[in-house]
Amino acid sequence: MIDYLIIGSGLAGISFSEKALQNNKSILVLDNNSQNSSKIAGGLYNPVILKRFSEVGQAEEHLLIMHEFLAVLEKKLNDKVDFKTPILRKFFSVEEQNNWFAASDKVNLAPFLSTQLVSKKYESIDSPFGYGEVLQTGYVDTALLLVKYKEYLIKNNLFMEESFDYSLLEEENNGIRYKDIQAKHIIFAEGFGMHSNPYFKHLPLDGTKGELLVIKAPKLGLDVIVNASVFILPLGNDLFKIGATYNWESKTDIPTEEGKKELVEKIKEVISCDFEIVSHFAGVRPTVKDRRPLVGTYSNHDSIHILNGLGTRGVMLGPAMAKALFENIEYQKPLDKEIDIKRFDKKR
Repeated sequence: MIDYLIIGSGLAGISFSEKALQNNKSILVLDNNSQNSSKIAGGLYNPVILKRFSEVGQAEEHLLIMHEFLAVLEKKLNDKVDFKTPILRKFFSVEEQNNWFAASDKVNLAPFLSTQLVSKKYESIDSPFGYGEVLQTGYVDTALLLVKYKEYLIKNNLFMEESFDYSLLEEENNGIRYKDIQAKHIIFAEGFGMHSNPYFKHLPLDGTKGELLVIKAPKLGLDVIVNASVFILPLGNDLFKIGATYNWESKTDIPTEEGKKELVEKIKEVISCDFEIVSHFAGVRPTVKDRRPLVGTYSNHDSIHILNGLGTRGVMLGPAMAKALFENIEYQKPLDKEIDIKRFDKKR
């Protein structure tokens, strides 16, 4: 018998897998490769909601847990995936500058918003009002992280590539059985695939389609992430990731001409140099209507759990939410009410 059967190997799945392994628990991960929002994610971590200059809840704690988690993984996988990079928020008016400085005076935002106006001129970006620098920011190479971690799991016989058949899941006195696998607990970390899950499909996982471009722009010369109407993330070799769109209607991971057109129009508003599109991606983010993750245990079933709904901040939230769920299962440490799926019980 193993300790944990984990369904899904996106950011949520690998965060829980690694937390369990670090605590000497036995695991097996199942995935059918059908969900790709983690693979194509922008990967940014940013403690501030830049649209309205407000703090992401518990940002300091989540960043600390994330960096510790990634440092262990970089050593384990022998590859760099955590790139600490400044984010510059382009100002479009004097009013935006004033709002920034007012926000930087707030106690909860002071550690994250620089009070120094950045007036550096980037050749291909017109910025008469300058930029504000967000501190403690960067990005995770999610595609590399997921590929390398899956390789690690396969090498150690901890991974099976197959679709999960819910009808074959049986509950037993001391855990669950799935085919010939016995486990004390099962963790569903399926992303948008949760809609097929009979245990958790009642939860309000909305799903927001996002599209991204990678462009080649030799004259852009950026060494920071710029946040304007889109984000521009330097990848090296004159390549830049551009994102992202938000589509609440479509639930497919197929790139669209509409999404490409929207991103091209927005990038042309920000940069003046020529560029070519190298690649175009799409995925459905597992978002929740109240913008909180879905963490917890299926009612009256002590062995069936969920880790989902990380939304647009998966790299920042994944390790912290995995830690919270693991400690809830192993040590009965209560989950924060804001993330616990019990918050939806009354609505049912």
